Amino acid sequence: MSFLGIDLGTSGLRALLTDDAGKTVHCAEVAYETAATKPGWSEQDPQLWIDALETVMLKLRDTVPHFDQLRGIGVAGHMHGATFLDRDGKVLRPCILWNDTRAADHAHHLDQKPEFREISGNIVFPGFTAPKLSWMAEHEPEICTKIAKVLLPAGFINFYLTGSYIADVSDSAGTSWLNIHSRDWSNDLLAASGVRRDQMPDLVEGCRPAGFLRHTLQEKWGFQNEIVIAGGAGDNAAAACGIGAIKEGQGFVSLGTSGVVIIARDECHPAPKTAVHTFCHALPNRWYQMGVMLSATDSLNWLSTITEHPPKTLTQMLPQELQPPGPITFMPYLSGERTPHNDANVRGGFFNISRHNNLVDLTKAVLEGVAFGLRDSLEALRKTGARPERLYAIGGGARSEYWLRLIATVLGVSILVPKDGDFGSALGSARLARIATTGEDISMVMTTATVAEIIEPDVHLADAFDEAYRNFVKSYGGYRGLTK
Repeated sequence: MSFLGIDLGTSGLRALLTDDAGKTVHCAEVAYETAATKPGWSEQDPQLWIDALETVMLKLRDTVPHFDQLRGIGVAGHMHGATFLDRDGKVLRPCILWNDTRAADHAHHLDQKPEFREISGNIVFPGFTAPKLSWMAEHEPEICTKIAKVLLPAGFINFYLTGSYIADVSDSAGTSWLNIHSRDWSNDLLAASGVRRDQMPDLVEGCRPAGFLRHTLQEKWGFQNEIVIAGGAGDNAAAACGIGAIKEGQGFVSLGTSGVVIIARDECHPAPKTAVHTFCHALPNRWYQMGVMLSATDSLNWLSTITEHPPKTLTQMLPQELQPPGPITFMPYLSGERTPHNDANVRGGFFNISRHNNLVDLTKAVLEGVAFGLRDSLEALRKTGARPERLYAIGGGARSEYWLRLIATVLGVSILVPKDGDFGSALGSARLARIATTGEDISMVMTTATVAEIIEPDVHLADAFDEAYRNFVKSYGGYRGLTK
């Protein structure tokens, strides 16, 4: 018996096969491109996702012994994307993705209506799904009149697999249409967006069965038995399931292109004024919150590009031991900022550079600026009552031990470095498939990742970094004035 987790990413699709004990058996990946036909636009043809899915499934069928013993599939996907289908289930236009900003004005208009923050628990961000429909109504009305269903990317894959319109509540919480308290579509928010409830998919919890694999695909991929399709999850909820962050206070820091601090919550504590995201978890009666900074490793990659030194070389220039905060302040807003500023127009920069500074100083300032940006998110989360004492660190930036020591000290929490292996969205969605298929206890399946190393805050430098962080926070107001 085996279970398959599918991670539908922005740049590619990854399929991870696990056995009945949760261990990884095999994985396969296919990359695809994103279209940016105009500034601020980001679209993908959903056929790219289907082609990638077909490729990995046939690859697994042809290379993995006993692949025909697969019992369940779970799908995680990048959130907020709008896929439009007509009454025959045909795609009407390319999917508008999460990082598309064309609907900024429409998002602002919806966000002025108090019911959106009150019911959805979140600011209506430009990348969310609801403002995309408002943009469609204004700019592509002829297509808008043909829309029978609006599906998120993971929901579209579920439709392809089952033939039914089904979405999970964690992914749907990022649309601005879900009541995150009742975990159901809000008729008020739908009406305020000019959308009908019958245009929405049916909702299911992520670890519950959403349907069965269509017989045509069952025969094509070589399965003898019925295959359960789980509700699935949004990518961050699935990643939390993969690393085992499901109980109050459990969470992780993700050091990818963007930086994310995610905390699992046993109750719903929205705080939209802080630009904290509050979403339903992929498990019943649980939620998670996250703070998002838009340029984490992207800040280091930018410095790498302009200095023509690989990121690894830059971090290796730093001493092994954590150093006190330097005189240079780096504002990590290369692409704007989400939490806590919700400011798409602010940009990054250095303060207090002198002719005596060198590349090591700039590298150190960039790492510190990102750490301070992550603390902004954590402080916003703490205002909702979250009290994490330990956070896993994942993502490409987590390979820098200096950066992890810095982050532990700036955040004031222990950083857990997971043992090498799979613990991301694909594993999380495979775990959801396993529970949906077998009915096993959640706590027995959603175990925490094995820890390879624990990095504690440097108590000797904590006060110095606290002061540096306070100066960083004060700098934002004056710096924001310079960027206008």
